[in-house]
Amino acid sequence: MSCPSIETHIGEVKNTNFWVLRNVREGSNFASNFNENMRMKKMYLLLALMSGLFVPQGISAQEPADEGSMSRSENSRLSVGGYGEAAFSRRFYSDNQYRYKNWSQYANDPSNGQFDIPHAVLYLGYDFGSGWTFGTEIEFEHTGTGVATEIEADEGGEYEKEVEKGGEVALEQWWLNKRLASWANIRVGHIIVPVGLNNAHHEPLNFFTVYRPEGENTILPSTWHDTGVSLWGASGDFRYELLMVAGLNALQYSRDGWIHNGAGSAFEFKPANKYGYAFRLDNYSVRGLRMAVSGYYGQGMHNNYPNEMEGAGKMYSSVKAHTAVGCFDFTYKGFGWIARGQADYGYVSDTPLLNIVKANMQKHSNANVSKVGRNAVAAGLEAGYDVLRLAEGAHAKGKQLYVFGRYEYYNSYIPEETQTKYEYTGRHVMTAGINYMPMPQIVVKAECSYRNLKEPYNDEPSINVGVAYQGFFR
Repeated sequence: MSCPSIETHIGEVKNTNFWVLRNVREGSNFASNFNENMRMKKMYLLLALMSGLFVPQGISAQEPADEGSMSRSENSRLSVGGYGEAAFSRRFYSDNQYRYKNWSQYANDPSNGQFDIPHAVLYLGYDFGSGWTFGTEIEFEHTGTGVATEIEADEGGEYEKEVEKGGEVALEQWWLNKRLASWANIRVGHIIVPVGLNNAHHEPLNFFTVYRPEGENTILPSTWHDTGVSLWGASGDFRYELLMVAGLNALQYSRDGWIHNGAGSAFEFKPANKYGYAFRLDNYSVRGLRMAVSGYYGQGMHNNYPNEMEGAGKMYSSVKAHTAVGCFDFTYKGFGWIARGQADYGYVSDTPLLNIVKANMQKHSNANVSKVGRNAVAAGLEAGYDVLRLAEGAHAKGKQLYVFGRYEYYNSYIPEETQTKYEYTGRHVMTAGINYMPMPQIVVKAECSYRNLKEPYNDEPSINVGVAYQGFFR
Protein backbone atom coordinates (compact mmCIF):
# COMPACT_ATOMS: atom_id res chain seq x y z
CA MET A 1 0.00 0.00 0.00
CA SER A 2 2.62 2.19 0.06
CA CYS A 3 0.66 5.13 0.85
CA PRO A 4 1.30 6.07 4.29
CA SER A 5 -1.77 4.83 5.28
CA ILE A 6 -2.46 5.73 8.62
CA GLU A 7 -0.82 5.34 11.72
CA THR A 8 0.47 2.09 12.53
CA HIS A 9 1.16 0.62 9.29
CA ILE A 10 2.72 2.66 6.73
CA GLY A 11 6.00 3.25 7.98
CA GLU A 12 8.39 2.14 5.47
CA VAL A 13 9.07 5.12 3.44
CA LYS A 14 11.22 7.84 4.64
CA ASN A 15 10.01 10.51 2.33
CA THR A 16 6.54 9.27 2.72
CA ASN A 17 6.61 9.54 6.42
CA PHE A 18 3.05 8.60 6.35
CA TRP A 19 1.01 7.34 9.13
CA VAL A 20 2.80 7.51 12.28
CA LEU A 21 2.22 4.96 14.84
CA ARG A 22 4.14 4.07 17.80
CA ASN A 23 4.22 0.64 16.25
CA VAL A 24 6.38 1.86 13.49
CA ARG A 25 8.93 3.28 15.74
CA GLU A 26 9.24 -0.07 17.33
CA GLY A 27 9.82 -1.64 13.97
CA SER A 28 6.38 -2.76 13.07
CA ASN A 29 5.78 -2.89 9.37
CA PHE A 30 3.88 -4.55 6.57
CA ALA A 31 0.91 -6.61 6.86
CA SER A 32 0.06 -9.73 5.23
CA ASN A 33 -1.67 -12.89 6.18
CA PHE A 34 -0.68 -15.73 4.12
CA ASN A 35 -2.37 -18.93 5.30
CA GLU A 36 0.77 -20.81 4.54
CA ASN A 37 -0.92 -24.15 4.92
CA MET A 38 -3.36 -23.11 2.23
CA ARG A 39 -1.23 -23.20 -0.90
CA MET A 40 2.33 -22.84 0.19
CA LYS A 41 3.44 -25.37 -2.37
CA LYS A 42 1.80 -23.41 -5.10
CA MET A 43 3.50 -20.27 -4.00
CA TYR A 44 5.84 -20.54 -6.92
CA LEU A 45 8.77 -19.04 -5.22
CA LEU A 46 7.76 -15.52 -5.92
CA LEU A 47 10.09 -12.94 -4.78
CA ALA A 48 8.85 -9.60 -4.50
CA LEU A 49 9.92 -6.36 -3.41
CA MET A 50 7.94 -3.73 -1.84
CA SER A 51 8.36 -2.91 1.62
CA GLY A 52 7.12 -0.31 3.83
CA LEU A 53 3.65 -1.07 2.93
CA PHE A 54 1.41 -0.02 5.66
CA VAL A 55 3.79 0.85 8.25
CA PRO A 56 2.73 3.31 10.68
CA GLN A 57 5.27 5.87 10.95
CA GLY A 58 7.12 6.03 7.78
CA ILE A 59 10.19 4.18 7.89
CA SER A 60 11.59 5.30 4.67
CA ALA A 61 12.62 3.05 2.05
CA GLN A 62 15.88 2.65 3.62
CA GLU A 63 16.17 4.13 7.01
CA PRO A 64 13.85 5.14 9.78
CA ALA A 65 11.85 8.10 8.67
CA ASP A 66 12.42 11.50 10.11
CA GLU A 67 9.69 12.59 12.48
CA GLY A 68 9.30 16.02 11.10
CA SER A 69 6.32 17.79 9.69
CA MET A 70 5.20 14.80 7.72
CA SER A 71 4.26 12.72 10.71
CA ARG A 72 1.20 13.03 12.87
CA SER A 73 1.07 14.60 16.30
CA GLU A 74 2.22 12.23 19.02
CA ASN A 75 -0.37 13.40 21.50
CA SER A 76 -3.31 12.84 19.20
CA ARG A 77 -4.92 9.51 18.44
CA LEU A 78 -6.35 10.88 15.20
CA SER A 79 -4.20 11.09 12.07
CA VAL A 80 -5.21 13.20 9.07
CA GLY A 81 -3.01 13.49 6.01
CA GLY A 82 -2.77 12.96 2.30
CA TYR A 83 -1.03 13.77 -0.95
CA GLY A 84 -1.90 15.23 -4.31
CA GLU A 85 -0.39 15.79 -7.76
CA ALA A 86 -1.04 18.16 -10.65
CA ALA A 87 0.71 17.63 -13.98
CA PHE A 88 1.10 19.19 -17.42
CA SER A 89 2.43 17.26 -20.42
CA ARG A 90 3.37 18.14 -23.98
CA ARG A 91 3.75 15.04 -26.11
CA PHE A 92 5.58 15.33 -29.40
CA TYR A 93 4.00 12.31 -31.04
CA SER A 94 0.60 11.23 -32.32
CA ASP A 95 -2.10 10.39 -29.80
CA ASN A 96 -4.06 8.34 -32.33
CA GLN A 97 -4.94 4.85 -31.10
CA TYR A 98 -3.73 3.33 -34.39
CA ARG A 99 -0.25 4.90 -34.28
CA TYR A 100 1.39 1.49 -33.72
CA LYS A 101 -0.64 -0.36 -36.35
CA ASN A 102 -0.12 2.30 -39.06
CA TRP A 103 3.04 4.00 -37.81
CA SER A 104 3.99 5.70 -41.08
CA GLN A 105 0.60 7.40 -41.36
CA TYR A 106 1.00 9.16 -38.02
CA ALA A 107 4.73 9.95 -38.04
CA ASN A 108 4.20 13.67 -38.67
CA ASP A 109 1.13 14.34 -36.56
CA PRO A 110 1.15 17.52 -34.42
CA SER A 111 2.06 17.47 -30.74
CA ASN A 112 -0.62 17.31 -28.10
CA GLY A 113 -0.89 18.46 -24.51
CA GLN A 114 -2.91 17.80 -21.40
CA PHE A 115 -3.44 18.94 -17.83
CA ASP A 116 -4.27 16.36 -15.22
CA ILE A 117 -4.73 15.74 -11.51
CA PRO A 118 -3.46 12.15 -11.39
CA HIS A 119 -4.13 11.62 -7.69
CA ALA A 120 -5.64 13.46 -4.74
CA VAL A 121 -5.65 11.33 -1.61
CA LEU A 122 -7.01 11.76 1.91
CA TYR A 123 -5.75 9.63 4.80
CA LEU A 124 -7.64 9.14 8.05
CA GLY A 125 -6.41 6.99 10.90
CA TYR A 126 -7.20 6.39 14.53
CA ASP A 127 -5.45 4.67 17.43
CA PHE A 128 -8.07 3.00 19.65
CA GLY A 129 -5.46 1.87 22.16
CA SER A 130 -4.58 -1.62 23.38
CA GLY A 131 -2.85 -2.30 20.08
CA TRP A 132 -5.92 -1.61 17.89
CA THR A 133 -5.63 0.90 15.06
CA PHE A 134 -7.72 1.82 12.06
CA GLY A 135 -6.70 3.25 8.72
CA THR A 136 -8.43 4.41 5.59
CA GLU A 137 -7.36 6.06 2.36
CA ILE A 138 -9.72 7.63 -0.16
CA GLU A 139 -8.29 8.43 -3.57
CA PHE A 140 -9.68 10.72 -6.26
CA GLU A 141 -8.09 10.11 -9.64
CA HIS A 142 -8.24 12.60 -12.50
CA THR A 143 -10.35 15.15 -10.59
CA GLY A 144 -13.23 12.95 -9.47
CA THR A 145 -15.95 10.71 -10.82
CA GLY A 146 -18.64 11.01 -13.42
CA VAL A 147 -19.40 10.10 -17.01
CA ALA A 148 -16.26 9.98 -19.14
CA THR A 149 -15.46 9.10 -22.75
CA GLU A 150 -12.52 6.77 -23.30
CA ILE A 151 -10.85 5.26 -26.33
CA GLU A 152 -10.18 1.59 -25.72
CA ALA A 153 -6.95 1.07 -27.65
CA ASP A 154 -6.85 -2.61 -26.69
CA GLU A 155 -10.25 -3.08 -28.33
CA GLY A 156 -9.75 -1.56 -31.74
CA GLY A 157 -10.03 2.10 -30.75
CA GLU A 158 -13.66 1.80 -29.68
CA TYR A 159 -15.13 4.87 -27.98
CA GLU A 160 -16.83 4.14 -24.67
CA LYS A 161 -18.84 6.48 -22.48
CA GLU A 162 -19.32 5.25 -18.96
CA VAL A 163 -19.22 6.05 -15.28
CA GLU A 164 -15.78 5.06 -14.09
CA LYS A 165 -16.68 2.81 -11.17
CA GLY A 166 -13.69 2.30 -8.93
CA GLY A 167 -11.31 4.09 -11.27
CA GLU A 168 -11.97 7.71 -10.45
CA VAL A 169 -12.92 7.52 -6.79
CA ALA A 170 -11.50 4.57 -4.89
CA LEU A 171 -11.40 3.34 -1.33
CA GLU A 172 -7.78 2.33 -1.55
CA GLN A 173 -7.44 1.31 2.08
CA TRP A 174 -9.79 0.44 4.89
CA TRP A 175 -8.50 -1.82 7.61
CA LEU A 176 -8.29 -2.71 11.27
CA ASN A 177 -4.90 -3.62 12.68
CA LYS A 178 -4.09 -5.51 15.88
CA ARG A 179 -0.55 -5.25 17.18
CA LEU A 180 0.49 -8.33 19.12
CA ALA A 181 4.20 -7.52 19.14
CA SER A 182 6.66 -5.59 17.00
CA TRP A 183 7.18 -8.76 14.96
CA ALA A 184 3.51 -9.81 14.79
CA ASN A 185 0.64 -7.65 13.54
CA ILE A 186 -2.60 -8.71 11.91
CA ARG A 187 -4.42 -6.44 9.52
CA VAL A 188 -7.82 -7.20 8.02
CA GLY A 189 -9.75 -5.20 5.44
CA HIS A 190 -8.92 -3.47 2.17
CA ILE A 191 -5.14 -3.26 2.04
CA ILE A 192 -2.23 -2.43 -0.22
CA VAL A 193 -0.53 -5.35 -1.94
CA PRO A 194 3.15 -4.31 -1.67
CA VAL A 195 4.48 -6.13 -4.73
CA GLY A 196 7.05 -3.99 -6.50
CA LEU A 197 8.64 -0.67 -5.61
CA ASN A 198 5.82 1.43 -7.02
CA ASN A 199 3.09 -0.21 -4.98
CA ALA A 200 4.99 -0.11 -1.73
CA HIS A 201 6.16 3.48 -2.19
CA HIS A 202 3.79 5.20 -4.60
CA GLU A 203 3.52 8.64 -2.98
CA PRO A 204 4.89 11.49 -5.13
CA LEU A 205 7.95 12.13 -2.94
CA ASN A 206 9.11 8.56 -3.55
CA PHE A 207 9.92 8.90 -7.26
CA PHE A 208 11.57 11.67 -9.27
CA THR A 209 9.42 11.55 -12.39
CA VAL A 210 6.25 13.61 -12.78
CA TYR A 211 4.16 10.49 -13.29
CA ARG A 212 4.70 7.18 -11.55
CA PRO A 213 7.49 5.14 -13.19
CA GLU A 214 6.16 3.67 -16.42
CA GLY A 215 7.27 0.06 -16.25
CA GLU A 216 5.66 -1.14 -13.03
CA ASN A 217 2.74 1.22 -13.50
CA THR A 218 2.07 -0.49 -16.85
CA ILE A 219 2.40 -4.20 -16.10
CA LEU A 220 1.22 -4.37 -12.45
CA PRO A 221 -1.94 -3.10 -10.77
CA SER A 222 -1.17 0.40 -9.46
CA THR A 223 -1.78 1.16 -6.79
CA TRP A 224 -2.48 -2.51 -6.10
CA HIS A 225 -5.09 -2.74 -3.36
CA ASP A 226 -7.46 -5.55 -2.50
CA THR A 227 -9.52 -7.01 0.34
CA GLY A 228 -7.96 -9.67 2.51
CA VAL A 229 -5.80 -10.29 5.56
CA SER A 230 -2.12 -9.80 6.22
CA LEU A 231 0.46 -10.76 8.80
CA TRP A 232 3.36 -8.37 9.15
CA GLY A 233 6.09 -7.31 11.51
CA ALA A 234 9.72 -6.38 12.03
CA SER A 235 12.67 -7.96 13.77
CA GLY A 236 16.20 -6.63 13.72
CA ASP A 237 17.06 -5.38 10.26
CA PHE A 238 14.18 -7.22 8.57
CA ARG A 239 10.55 -6.38 7.95
CA TYR A 240 8.13 -8.79 6.37
CA GLU A 241 4.55 -9.03 5.16
CA LEU A 242 2.45 -12.01 4.08
CA LEU A 243 -0.97 -11.54 2.50
CA MET A 244 -3.97 -13.49 1.33
CA VAL A 245 -6.33 -11.43 -0.85
CA ALA A 246 -9.00 -11.86 -3.51
CA GLY A 247 -7.44 -13.29 -6.66
CA LEU A 248 -6.82 -11.46 -9.93
CA ASN A 249 -9.21 -11.78 -12.89
CA ALA A 250 -7.41 -13.04 -16.00
CA LEU A 251 -10.25 -11.87 -18.26
CA GLN A 252 -9.03 -8.33 -17.53
CA TYR A 253 -5.42 -9.03 -18.53
CA SER A 254 -4.34 -7.29 -21.75
CA ARG A 255 -1.63 -6.81 -24.32
CA ASP A 256 -0.80 -3.22 -23.37
CA GLY A 257 -1.18 -3.61 -19.61
CA TRP A 258 -0.52 -7.30 -18.85
CA ILE A 259 -2.15 -7.86 -15.39
CA HIS A 260 -2.60 -4.13 -14.65
CA ASN A 261 -6.41 -4.27 -14.66
CA GLY A 262 -6.68 -7.71 -13.11
CA ALA A 263 -7.28 -6.46 -9.57
CA GLY A 264 -10.32 -4.37 -10.47
CA SER A 265 -13.98 -5.34 -10.51
CA ALA A 266 -16.87 -4.22 -12.68
CA PHE A 267 -19.32 -5.23 -9.99
CA GLU A 268 -20.35 -3.81 -6.65
CA PHE A 269 -18.34 -6.60 -5.06
CA LYS A 270 -15.05 -8.29 -5.85
CA PRO A 271 -15.39 -11.90 -7.07
CA ALA A 272 -13.14 -14.11 -4.94
CA ASN A 273 -13.68 -17.62 -6.27
CA LYS A 274 -9.88 -17.90 -6.21
CA TYR A 275 -7.39 -16.35 -3.81
CA GLY A 276 -4.06 -14.65 -4.30
CA TYR A 277 -0.99 -14.85 -2.06
CA ALA A 278 1.68 -12.19 -1.79
CA PHE A 279 4.72 -11.42 0.31
CA ARG A 280 7.34 -8.78 0.87
CA LEU A 281 10.64 -8.85 2.74
CA ASP A 282 12.76 -5.75 3.37
CA ASN A 283 16.26 -5.52 4.76
CA TYR A 284 17.91 -2.45 6.37
CA SER A 285 21.28 -3.88 7.36
CA VAL A 286 23.30 -1.26 5.47
CA ARG A 287 22.87 2.32 6.66
CA GLY A 288 20.86 4.35 4.16
CA LEU A 289 20.02 1.30 2.05
CA ARG A 290 16.78 -0.65 1.85
CA MET A 291 16.60 -3.79 -0.26
CA ALA A 292 13.48 -5.87 -0.80
CA VAL A 293 12.08 -8.89 -2.57
CA SER A 294 8.36 -9.39 -3.10
CA GLY A 295 6.00 -11.57 -5.10
CA TYR A 296 2.53 -12.80 -5.90
CA TYR A 297 0.93 -16.09 -6.92
CA GLY A 298 -2.67 -17.01 -7.72
CA GLN A 299 -5.07 -18.51 -10.25
CA GLY A 300 -6.45 -15.83 -12.55
CA MET A 301 -9.08 -17.79 -14.46
CA HIS A 302 -12.57 -18.57 -13.06
CA ASN A 303 -12.45 -15.54 -10.81
CA ASN A 304 -15.27 -13.67 -12.55
CA TYR A 305 -19.03 -13.35 -12.04
CA PRO A 306 -20.98 -15.46 -12.80
CA ASN A 307 -18.59 -18.38 -12.35
CA GLU A 308 -20.07 -20.38 -15.24
CA MET A 309 -16.99 -21.66 -17.11
CA GLU A 310 -15.63 -23.88 -14.34
CA GLY A 311 -16.76 -27.39 -13.51
CA ALA A 312 -16.86 -30.90 -14.92
CA GLY A 313 -17.66 -30.97 -18.60
CA LYS A 314 -17.27 -27.21 -19.12
CA MET A 315 -15.29 -26.25 -22.25
CA TYR A 316 -12.86 -23.88 -20.55
CA SER A 317 -12.65 -25.53 -17.15
CA SER A 318 -9.03 -26.61 -17.70
CA VAL A 319 -7.80 -23.04 -18.34
CA LYS A 320 -6.25 -21.84 -15.07
CA ALA A 321 -4.09 -18.81 -15.98
CA HIS A 322 -1.84 -19.26 -12.95
CA THR A 323 -0.16 -15.92 -12.41
CA ALA A 324 3.24 -15.45 -10.73
CA VAL A 325 5.19 -12.24 -10.21
CA GLY A 326 8.65 -11.81 -8.67
CA CYS A 327 10.26 -8.46 -7.85
CA PHE A 328 13.42 -6.94 -6.42
CA ASP A 329 13.85 -3.29 -5.46
CA PHE A 330 16.13 -1.01 -3.49
CA THR A 331 16.42 2.58 -2.33
CA TYR A 332 19.60 4.32 -1.17
CA LYS A 333 19.88 7.72 0.49
CA GLY A 334 23.11 9.28 1.61
CA PHE A 335 25.69 12.00 0.94
CA GLY A 336 23.14 14.05 -0.99
CA TRP A 337 22.25 11.17 -3.30
CA ILE A 338 19.03 9.25 -3.75
CA ALA A 339 19.07 6.15 -5.94
CA ARG A 340 16.24 3.74 -6.60
CA GLY A 341 15.90 0.67 -8.74
CA GLN A 342 13.62 -2.26 -9.40
CA ALA A 343 13.31 -5.39 -11.53
CA ASP A 344 10.04 -7.29 -12.07
CA TYR A 345 9.27 -10.44 -14.02
CA GLY A 346 5.93 -12.20 -14.43
CA TYR A 347 4.38 -15.33 -15.87
CA VAL A 348 0.83 -16.39 -16.85
CA SER A 349 0.09 -20.01 -17.75
CA ASP A 350 -2.27 -21.23 -20.49
CA THR A 351 -2.09 -17.95 -22.44
CA PRO A 352 -2.97 -19.42 -25.88
CA LEU A 353 -6.18 -20.91 -24.45
CA LEU A 354 -6.82 -17.85 -22.29
CA ASN A 355 -6.73 -15.66 -25.39
CA ILE A 356 -9.28 -17.93 -27.07
CA VAL A 357 -11.56 -17.62 -24.05
CA LYS A 358 -11.24 -13.82 -24.07
CA ALA A 359 -11.92 -13.59 -27.81
CA ASN A 360 -15.12 -15.62 -27.43
CA MET A 361 -16.62 -13.68 -24.56
CA GLN A 362 -19.94 -11.94 -25.13
CA LYS A 363 -19.58 -8.53 -26.78
CA HIS A 364 -20.85 -6.57 -23.80
CA SER A 365 -19.15 -8.65 -21.12
CA ASN A 366 -16.59 -7.13 -18.78
CA ALA A 367 -13.72 -9.01 -20.44
CA ASN A 368 -10.82 -7.32 -22.23
CA VAL A 369 -10.63 -9.09 -25.59
CA SER A 370 -7.03 -8.20 -26.45
CA LYS A 371 -4.38 -10.91 -26.33
CA VAL A 372 -2.21 -11.33 -23.25
CA GLY A 373 1.41 -12.47 -23.30
CA ARG A 374 2.84 -15.32 -21.29
CA ASN A 375 5.47 -13.05 -19.71
CA ALA A 376 6.07 -9.41 -18.88
CA VAL A 377 9.10 -7.56 -17.58
CA ALA A 378 9.97 -4.14 -16.15
CA ALA A 379 13.30 -2.83 -14.90
CA GLY A 380 14.28 0.71 -13.95
CA LEU A 381 17.02 2.74 -12.29
CA GLU A 382 17.05 6.38 -11.23
CA ALA A 383 19.50 8.56 -9.33
CA GLY A 384 19.47 12.19 -8.25
CA TYR A 385 21.83 14.54 -6.43
CA ASP A 386 20.82 17.48 -4.24
CA VAL A 387 22.87 20.35 -5.66
CA LEU A 388 21.63 22.71 -2.92
CA ARG A 389 23.59 20.56 -0.52
CA LEU A 390 26.53 22.63 -1.74
CA ALA A 391 24.80 25.91 -0.80
CA GLU A 392 24.91 26.17 2.97
CA GLY A 393 22.16 28.79 3.27
CA ALA A 394 19.59 26.94 1.20
CA HIS A 395 20.44 23.60 2.75
CA ALA A 396 20.07 25.01 6.24
CA LYS A 397 16.54 26.18 5.37
CA GLY A 398 15.53 22.69 4.29
CA LYS A 399 15.45 23.43 0.55
CA GLN A 400 16.49 20.71 -1.87
CA LEU A 401 17.10 20.63 -5.61
CA TYR A 402 17.67 17.19 -7.08
CA VAL A 403 19.03 16.84 -10.58
CA PHE A 404 18.14 13.34 -11.71
CA GLY A 405 18.24 10.83 -14.52
CA ARG A 406 16.19 7.68 -15.04
CA TYR A 407 16.33 4.75 -17.42
CA GLU A 408 13.87 1.89 -17.71
CA TYR A 409 12.90 -0.92 -20.00
CA TYR A 410 9.58 -2.72 -19.94
CA ASN A 411 7.54 -5.05 -22.11
CA SER A 412 3.89 -5.77 -21.34
CA TYR A 413 3.56 -8.53 -23.92
CA ILE A 414 6.13 -11.33 -24.29
CA PRO A 415 4.29 -14.14 -26.11
CA GLU A 416 4.88 -17.84 -26.52
CA GLU A 417 6.30 -18.98 -29.85
CA THR A 418 2.82 -19.79 -31.13
CA GLN A 419 1.37 -16.38 -30.31
CA THR A 420 1.20 -13.24 -32.43
CA LYS A 421 4.01 -10.76 -31.85
CA TYR A 422 3.47 -7.03 -31.20
CA GLU A 423 6.92 -5.47 -31.12
CA TYR A 424 5.79 -2.02 -29.98
CA THR A 425 5.16 -3.26 -26.43
CA GLY A 426 8.89 -3.35 -25.69
CA ARG A 427 10.02 0.16 -24.73
CA HIS A 428 13.13 1.93 -23.51
CA VAL A 429 12.49 5.18 -21.61
CA MET A 430 15.12 7.79 -20.73
CA THR A 431 14.24 10.75 -18.53
CA ALA A 432 16.22 13.68 -17.13
CA GLY A 433 14.97 16.53 -14.98
CA ILE A 434 14.83 18.28 -11.63
CA ASN A 435 12.90 18.07 -8.36
CA TYR A 436 12.81 21.28 -6.33
CA MET A 437 11.59 21.02 -2.75
CA PRO A 438 11.09 24.41 -1.07
CA MET A 439 10.10 22.44 2.05
CA PRO A 440 9.99 18.72 2.85
CA GLN A 441 6.30 18.28 2.00
CA ILE A 442 6.17 20.04 -1.39
CA VAL A 443 7.94 19.28 -4.67
CA VAL A 444 8.00 20.93 -8.09
CA LYS A 445 9.07 18.59 -10.90
CA ALA A 446 10.17 19.18 -14.49
CA GLU A 447 11.56 16.69 -16.97
CA CYS A 448 12.26 15.70 -20.55
CA SER A 449 11.40 12.12 -21.41
CA TYR A 450 12.20 10.05 -24.48
CA ARG A 451 10.42 6.75 -25.14
CA ASN A 452 12.28 4.63 -27.67
CA LEU A 453 10.39 1.91 -29.55
CA LYS A 454 11.71 -0.80 -31.83
CA GLU A 455 11.90 0.00 -35.54
CA PRO A 456 9.82 0.88 -37.48
CA TYR A 457 7.65 2.45 -34.76
CA ASN A 458 7.95 6.15 -34.05
CA ASP A 459 9.73 7.27 -30.89
CA GLU A 460 7.75 9.28 -28.32
CA PRO A 461 9.43 12.32 -26.69
CA SER A 462 7.63 14.51 -24.17
CA ILE A 463 8.04 17.31 -21.64
CA ASN A 464 6.31 17.03 -18.27
CA VAL A 465 5.91 19.49 -15.41
CA GLY A 466 4.22 18.80 -12.10
CA VAL A 467 3.71 19.90 -8.52
CA ALA A 468 2.85 17.68 -5.57
CA TYR A 469 2.45 17.68 -1.82
CA GLN A 470 2.54 14.90 0.75
CA GLY A 471 2.16 15.03 4.51
CA PHE A 472 0.10 14.94 7.67
CA PHE A 473 -2.14 17.77 8.73
CA ARG A 474 -2.45 16.55 12.30
